[in-house]
Amino acid sequence: MAKVCVFTADGFEEIEGLTVVDLLRRAGAEVQMVSISNTKTVTGSHNIVLQADVLFEEADYSKMDLLVLPGGMPGTLHLGEHTGLCRLLQDFAAEGKKVAAICAAPSVLGALGILKEKKAVCYPGFEEKLTGAQVGTQEVARDGNITTSRGLGTAIPFALELISQLYGEEKAREIQKSIIFRENL
Repeated sequence: MAKVCVFTADGFEEIEGLTVVDLLRRAGAEVQMVSISNTKTVTGSHNIVLQADVLFEEADYSKMDLLVLPGGMPGTLHLGEHTGLCRLLQDFAAEGKKVAAICAAPSVLGALGILKEKKAVCYPGFEEKLTGAQVGTQEVARDGNITTSRGLGTAIPFALELISQLYGEEKAREIQKSIIFRENL
């Protein structure tokens, strides 16, 4: 069973975070929603209040297969300001472990130098923050262990790509069919 952390901060984009959590859990992954705040109660960018599973300091990252950053404002800014998270992202990327970000959150990876010479995408207007990246416009970009996506409207393809990486194409197609998403793909 794959183990995944989806990081939450006040002001994160709810659909981007929860779509990933939902679809990865449907695929069989053990997904922890991790709050980088000092409380498990997190308020999204559209005032949806949710309860994270663990605080950043409580999580065991040693067995994690994937770290995911949802976008949203000011959530993305909070993620990028969290020293412990930034160090963890750099360590994961350097070790070749999977790191993913959507919407504005790829800017956090760009600021950390993780996107250097990698293909990446982001929410329009954040391209200059993807330092050193080869910026594209497709829904989802995967380059080695780094996966990025453009925004709320690409949350399902993003999650399906992550499922494909963790469980294979067949499992991703199974989940895609079960949620009646683009059945002709």
